[in-house]
Amino acid sequence: MSTVEDSNTATNGIKREFDTIKTEENNNVMKRQVIVPVTKPRIHYTPLKTGLCYDVRMRYHAKIFTSYFEYIDPHPEDPRRIYRIYKILAENGLINDPMLSGVDDIGDLMLKIPVREATRDEILEVHSKEHLDFLEKTEQMSREELLKETEKGDSVYYNNDSLSSAKSSCGGAIEACKSVVEGRVKNALAVVRPPGHHSEPESSGGFCLFSNVAVAAKNILKNYPESVRRIMILDWDIHHGNGTQKAFYDDDRILYVSLHRFELGKYYPGTVHGQYDQTGEGKGEGFNCNITWPVGNVGDAEYMWAFEQIVMPMGREFQPDLVIISSGFDAADGDTIGQCHVTPSCYGHMTHMLKSLARGNLAVILEGGYNLDSIAKSALAVAKILIGEPPDELPEPSMDPKPEALEMVDKIIRLQSKYWKCFKRKCGNAGCDFKEPITETIISKNFPLQTAIRQQQLQNLLLDNYKFVTLPLVNQKLSEDTVFCSQNVYDASTLMIIVHDTPDIWAARNVITGNIESSSSIIVDSGLSFIKWATQRKYGVIDVNIPQSLFEQDNYSAMITAQEVLLYLWDNYIKFSTNVQKIAFVGIGDASSGVIHLMGHRDTRSNVKAIISFIGSKQLKPLVPLVDESLTDWYFKNSLVFSDKNHSCWGDNESKKPRKKYGRVLRCGTDGINNIVEERFEEATDFILDSFEEWSDEE
Repeated sequence: MSTVEDSNTATNGIKREFDTIKTEENNNVMKRQVIVPVTKPRIHYTPLKTGLCYDVRMRYHAKIFTSYFEYIDPHPEDPRRIYRIYKILAENGLINDPMLSGVDDIGDLMLKIPVREATRDEILEVHSKEHLDFLEKTEQMSREELLKETEKGDSVYYNNDSLSSAKSSCGGAIEACKSVVEGRVKNALAVVRPPGHHSEPESSGGFCLFSNVAVAAKNILKNYPESVRRIMILDWDIHHGNGTQKAFYDDDRILYVSLHRFELGKYYPGTVHGQYDQTGEGKGEGFNCNITWPVGNVGDAEYMWAFEQIVMPMGREFQPDLVIISSGFDAADGDTIGQCHVTPSCYGHMTHMLKSLARGNLAVILEGGYNLDSIAKSALAVAKILIGEPPDELPEPSMDPKPEALEMVDKIIRLQSKYWKCFKRKCGNAGCDFKEPITETIISKNFPLQTAIRQQQLQNLLLDNYKFVTLPLVNQKLSEDTVFCSQNVYDASTLMIIVHDTPDIWAARNVITGNIESSSSIIVDSGLSFIKWATQRKYGVIDVNIPQSLFEQDNYSAMITAQEVLLYLWDNYIKFSTNVQKIAFVGIGDASSGVIHLMGHRDTRSNVKAIISFIGSKQLKPLVPLVDESLTDWYFKNSLVFSDKNHSCWGDNESKKPRKKYGRVLRCGTDGINNIVEERFEEATDFILDSFEEWSDEE
């Protein structure tokens, strides 16, 4: 018995010892594991849903049909626009609404934001009482009255439900922004119509009745003064948002940036307010930025470049509390009104970049977009980014922006550098006030470089080497050195007239200040090769230098100057020269437009044998024949127009040829005026000799 008891006692002791060791080990493990207690995620953005504004009642605003053709070919601002966006969101599982009826519970990814009509007081923050009163009357108008007002309006239509739909669209925009600002959603997409950015305070326009984004921004600033002090509005609709701009043109709390086609005011809405030199006034000066595309057919490369070079640097420096996208999708590939090629993935990338501002407080408000497939796919790409998906890869990430777009972006950076630090390093000009008067004396602080270039050109070559003399331009208000000529100009039977822009400068730029390094900069004057060639052949030579204004924000004034100077020379000198029998014109740059203008406005065919133009990437200028319709055929036969290899006139079609009115346009193998002059100089001079019938046996 004692042996058994001793055995049990030993066993129990071992068990107690093992339990003690195990408990100590567990305690030690617990002590090692509880280094950081379990903590609730300290993030506010990711757990929230993306807000969605949509209401089928906004589809009630529709054009009154007056014919069967309007039924089968409906108005571009079609009620189905918002339906198609809502439908594609459901098709891709972003929302749950099998009946597409606009249910309240739309799933785990997006939160339905109830749409309400904007109140009278909210609308009057932007619009006049007279404008609101007029739209209220449309509810009671007869069919005939509605059609009459539609006819009178600026690209707008009305029915009895227009007011209700417009108020809902405006109220939806307000509620989308409020939900973001109050933190109920992380961001928001307002699928609303009618659009708003063309509606000015006093009137409707461009399919727009109320300025939805402007009304929303005004009321957010008013009702949330502590949390929202600055709002950035990015308008990527292909048309300029004239209404939004007008509402905030003198307000430094709003940074308005618009990317749109302008094309010298020929593209809707076609007002001077859409030009890129419109930067704001009063307190708002510097807080308006128009990125104006001078040509159509822009796409991902141009938009991404503008975003990376202008939009995002401005946005980061502005530090907004809320970002609102005026999201028109009429720049999308496939939209026949916009005629551009922005892909859904590009819209995704742009949204992704803007999402990095304002701590992600972003509201996307629908504006234009008239191809139902394009608007749906583009809106889907934006919605995915809002929910949290990364953007898709761009289809052609290595494609270069069009030269016209590169030039425009550079001009805008130089202009906006007066207001934004982020641009000063890119363009320099530190200490230079472009509003100070420019004088032709070096005593002035602001001495124009093009004047120095012209003086050097005259002194070193035209005067010293070739003994050129001034050809006076009486009452033309131009510099005395604008036109110089060889001394034999009145005696020669053959005359060459060279019309050119100020020569280019090849320069190195200081990476810190952005200023040009004068010690490593050189002047590249393509026109001199023609002067040397002509003087060697004993031709009379007239050299015309067309200066470009430092203040004009485009070269349109220089082109007008070229036209006026060429007409003056013809009317006062050339046509009275009895010895001249053969004339050749050589135009370089924008100045060549003056030659083309002269050909259309004067009958020069008896003397002019050849017209050579080197336009580089400049826009083609058509001959407008005011003298005789047959001038077009004559001009085509007697001209050569040399363009860059990547000039926009060629597009993607290798066999495409510009029309005869532009002259005989030839595609060079390189880009840049100086390069194409070097490449085609021999071809140009051979053409002149052939036109003059001056070939010698040696040639």
